[in-house]
Amino acid sequence: MNDDVRNIVLGLVATGISASLGWLARTCLWRRKLRRKQAFFGLPENAEALLVVNRDPAAAEPAVHRYDVFALLELSALIKECGAHADLVTQDAVRQGFGERAEFCVGGPASNRRTAAHMAAMLPGLRITTDPEPVAERGTFHIGGERYRRERGVAEYVLLARVTAEERARPVFLFCGQSAITNQAATRYLARHHERLARRYGDGTFVLLLKVLNSEAYGPDVVEPVADVTRAARTPPEPAAAAAE
Repeated sequence: MNDDVRNIVLGLVATGISASLGWLARTCLWRRKLRRKQAFFGLPENAEALLVVNRDPAAAEPAVHRYDVFALLELSALIKECGAHADLVTQDAVRQGFGERAEFCVGGPASNRRTAAHMAAMLPGLRITTDPEPVAERGTFHIGGERYRRERGVAEYVLLARVTAEERARPVFLFCGQSAITNQAATRYLARHHERLARRYGDGTFVLLLKVLNSEAYGPDVVEPVADVTRAARTPPEPAAAAAE
């Protein structure tokens, strides 16, 4: 073997080794990123997640609003990316505790009784007006003495929460909006920003108040973070304050 052939062979070997090392490094980074994502969502490989479907409160017959269907599709994609499986259950058919499986609840307490139960058990500082009258107050959020009223199609609010009952329990994610399109906005916000949320909160509880702007023109895409209301949401209201509301 002359020097030219040897140099070519050595070059090919070096290129192959470099490519293999690069592939190995990318694979390790991808796996680390996947493990972090699985830990944040409580979805290890081949786990089963509970997707709790709400009902459209405006429909006479049991139905799901189309924006809530879109939200469920986005959540299903997230679950699949973690290598897990989704178990789709209607809000009035769930008869189990929480913490055994990761859970995703779409809709507020007026359309999802599972959400209402989780709020009462783990987020006692939140109250949402569910009475049909007066119409202007319907869906208003009451958080820590503040009120957030809906302006239909202009400025609407949604709560995005990750809560756990105890250490090492699987999380419950709540997408609790003043309208179906805000529910989808919260799921899309989670899909886009889960890495940043995981870095900030780890595997802990958080409750974020988001504002969806001009949904009639922009749909669920323009979302503005308003506040981290975790402390207020987890603090039971004073009896006098609760009576006043």
